[in-house]
Amino acid sequence: MAQQLRILQSLWAMERRRADQPEWPLQTQLAMIRDAGFDGAGVRFIDPAFATEVTDFLRGHGMIWQAQCYPATIDDLKPVLELVTRLGADHVNLQPNVRPHRIEDCIPLLDGWRRLAEESGVAVHVETHRDRMTTDLFFTLRLLECFPDLRLTADVSHYLVGREFAWPVDEVNHALIRRILDHSWGIHGRIASREQVQISLGFPQHQGWVELFMGWWEYAIRSWRERAGPDAVLTFLCELGPPPYAITGPDGAELSDRWQDALVMKDMVRALWQRIIDEEARGTARRAP
Repeated sequence: MAQQLRILQSLWAMERRRADQPEWPLQTQLAMIRDAGFDGAGVRFIDPAFATEVTDFLRGHGMIWQAQCYPATIDDLKPVLELVTRLGADHVNLQPNVRPHRIEDCIPLLDGWRRLAEESGVAVHVETHRDRMTTDLFFTLRLLECFPDLRLTADVSHYLVGREFAWPVDEVNHALIRRILDHSWGIHGRIASREQVQISLGFPQHQGWVELFMGWWEYAIRSWRERAGPDAVLTFLCELGPPPYAITGPDGAELSDRWQDALVMKDMVRALWQRIIDEEARGTARRAP
């Protein structure tokens, strides 16, 4: 069995948040995700009834999911792992919902979460995200010095906008991002600019940022393929969030169609994966005696 890419859609990203339009019912959202060709969904594992309904649908259609959680203490992770043990998940995506000023204060939390994950046999990835333990790029790199085997979920949109990298991004900042990507075992897909955490893929003025992120994701995929096992699964979660992540006009309406952007992103990343596979295959063929 070869390494695989699985592209998921965030259920949070299915929220519309329009005063003049109703939200899509949950079963409609799930059917949209299935019919659009996604491999699964990102699911909040906070409400057991919600998680059960969603995973029943996904399992029934041969799809997968990642379990998302936001623990502030070590024990906060226990019910999530218990729910995953019952319902399953490709992995747990953990946003560490604490904001220590010192690395020393992070170590007991990461040690505790990693111990619980090992005891339960559930893979846990720590997400890079603003307003979390991993909010700052430099701070997170220091965490990696303490935990060289820490498995991250890379959402580097937060670091681009958080550090407000100058354009064009210089080699120093590219190298810092690559250090994050070299420790990443999953990817969350959102395209940012240096001022905005989420921009539309389709606007002409955004194409430089689209190319930047596609380059980072290509590096992440190639790095993961070198580190992961021969039958491992890489998940890429399309996570184009609702307002205020999505930019709106004076009437409160979004300036672009997030759902269509998610479909475009899915196809772009699948094509990127296939190009990498094809290039590696040609390289192997050239090296063969």
